[in-house]
Amino acid sequence: MDKNLVIENLTITYKNRTALEAIDVVVKEEQLTGILGPNGAGKSTFLKGVLQLIPALSGKSTYLGQPIKKRLKRFAYVEQRQNIELAFPINVIDVVLLGTYPKLGMIKRPGKKEKQLAWKCLEKVGMTDFAQNQISELSGGQLQRVFIARALAQEAEWIFLDEPFAGIDAASEKIMIQLLKQLRDEGISMMIVHHDLHKVQDYFDQVILLNRELIAAGPVAEVFNLDNMKQAYGEEIAEMLKLGGK
Repeated sequence: MDKNLVIENLTITYKNRTALEAIDVVVKEEQLTGILGPNGAGKSTFLKGVLQLIPALSGKSTYLGQPIKKRLKRFAYVEQRQNIELAFPINVIDVVLLGTYPKLGMIKRPGKKEKQLAWKCLEKVGMTDFAQNQISELSGGQLQRVFIARALAQEAEWIFLDEPFAGIDAASEKIMIQLLKQLRDEGISMMIVHHDLHKVQDYFDQVILLNRELIAAGPVAEVFNLDNMKQAYGEEIAEMLKLGGK
């Protein structure tokens, strides 16, 4: 059985306003998938709706032939940095250890095995030198890598990241995208909310283009074209990208 993520008729409303309407899409496994669209298009809502972090008016998401709620341990979610309480007194290694809790259950606490796994995940993202630092002491790029390590400690098959490149410097972004591509090559599937359209072709294998409804989805070479971008963003932005038509 493939490990594609199947989303059917996903509709989400806020206060009688439609945020997303009837989204049908199959997201292929082991890909870097960019979630694109203008401000207010429903990109973050899409991620949260798929994971049932917010209620949907209709629709369902299935993975490995079952509703996603029965497979949630296989998914990790990294929210926007601005929504994270950085003043909370917790150090880096303990953040990563949190990723082991879903499989431990309510009563058990991390032991030697889980601590070794957390350290290994921190090594993978290049953050062992900061293991004892408080998260408030990290830069934006460092913090994102720690949260990816937490997702790896969870042994997630899919990682959803909401604007992981926002507010980080160019050097940190380069490290991040190299890490994400490495994880993809190791078999992890990722969906990433992204806003810098100039980097789409370099960063992603496939894209989902939204503007409250699904504009297009598929390989970057097929979807990231002038006609689709005009439909999603309007004439001005599409022309700035100098894309060809269909």
